[in-house]
Amino acid sequence: MKHDDLIFFRQWFADYCKSFYTDDPEDQKNILLKEDHTINVCENMVRITGDLLLDEERTLLAETIALFHDVGRFPQYARFKTFRDSDSVNHGVLGSATLIEKRILQSLARDDQDIILESVRFHNAFSIPKNENEDIIFFIRLIRDADKLDIWRVFLEYYESPDGSKASAVGLGLPDVPEYTDGILSVIYDKQIIRLVDLKTLNDFKLLQLSWVFDLNFRPSFQILKERDYINRIAAHLPQTEEINKVIVFLKEYVQEKLLVK
Repeated sequence: MKHDDLIFFRQWFADYCKSFYTDDPEDQKNILLKEDHTINVCENMVRITGDLLLDEERTLLAETIALFHDVGRFPQYARFKTFRDSDSVNHGVLGSATLIEKRILQSLARDDQDIILESVRFHNAFSIPKNENEDIIFFIRLIRDADKLDIWRVFLEYYESPDGSKASAVGLGLPDVPEYTDGILSVIYDKQIIRLVDLKTLNDFKLLQLSWVFDLNFRPSFQILKERDYINRIAAHLPQTEEINKVIVFLKEYVQEKLLVK
């Protein structure tokens, strides 16, 4: 893969996003949310791959995956008016299918196409598939990190914005009540990711987002997480109970341990 390929892909993606623009203010807000998210994920990917000292070809491939990782979000929202996969379609699978349908990757070597398609397909899976080759798994891990590092930003902006300016598709329709579900903190103490199907309140969703720290893969990702103070910032939007405070300490200690690993 060459730099000219990435330039072409960037222009194609910009044009593809514009094809979903609309005069409806709410729909346009949600489309722009995903377009902006993609730009930020690309920036995260450049930072991570730079810190990992990847060679130019693998860096270009990683940024292409970041560019295309959410391409399925646009037809998903156009058809279903939601970003909730369980109420519509798996956006990773749809994204991979969209790239095949549009034949956008046809100029690349077959191995590069496979890496991009599988990384897009599995970037949002609950866990990384074990039946892929090591190279594909490496790039899946990269995009999952770069993606989460901006999803945290997206949700913090949602929590911190006035109701009238919130993108409606972000909150997944969960009730914004003071409670969180009994037993959900035990999943975090087990260093596991909370499942979407177990969510009952918006606070549960915030705790799920915090549990994503157990799915980060690279030291630079933990460094960015700490720099941006995401754990404390999300914690500020949770009930200020002793139970919550203890789990926040547990999460920060886990991150610190990961930062000490060379």
